[in-house]
Amino acid sequence: MTPLVIGIAGGSGSGKTTVVQRTMQTLGAARVCVLDHDRYYRHRPELSPETRAALNYDHPDALETPLLVDHLAALRRGETIQAPVYDFTRHERRPESETVAPRPAILVEGILVFADAALRAALDIKVYVDTADDLRFIRRLRRDVRDRGRSVDGVIDQYLSTVRPMHLEFVEPSKRYADVIVPEGGYNEVALDLLMAAIADRARARPE
Repeated sequence: MTPLVIGIAGGSGSGKTTVVQRTMQTLGAARVCVLDHDRYYRHRPELSPETRAALNYDHPDALETPLLVDHLAALRRGETIQAPVYDFTRHERRPESETVAPRPAILVEGILVFADAALRAALDIKVYVDTADDLRFIRRLRRDVRDRGRSVDGVIDQYLSTVRPMHLEFVEPSKRYADVIVPEGGYNEVALDLLMAAIADRARARPE
């Protein structure tokens, strides 16, 4: 079956992961593979750890998006890919990669998924998860401290210096490319139910 490729974008902490999980439940986890755009942060081994930590990771140039586009094309052709694995505590790619096999549905998730024209063109459905700034910041703070070994002050400094400015410059404007906008993230059950029904219909209609 020709894969159905679904892009899920939105600001950091907007609830994209909830939409990904609901989509997997709707279509069946065994029928879905997920590619996080965050996997494709550029590998910069020539830089010191301190310099890498200070880079702007919310700018489109921080991501090796052409490699993601190539990987999507390979999955569409029925080929298995070796997706990069990124270490968020060290700000570098790990030596090992992860084998990702093609599935009937491919989910592409990240804040900047709609900011690149070539990546947008590879998506069949584009979903933007729209959540208030204060809620997104609280979620990001909790995640980065709990899961990525960051300090509270470090998360706040990064938010003010790069996350918020890049959201206003790149992420928020990319919302205009969305086919569907989900307000309130994963808490909008009505919107999610409607979206899941539409995705299920599109998946059933894919050509063999």
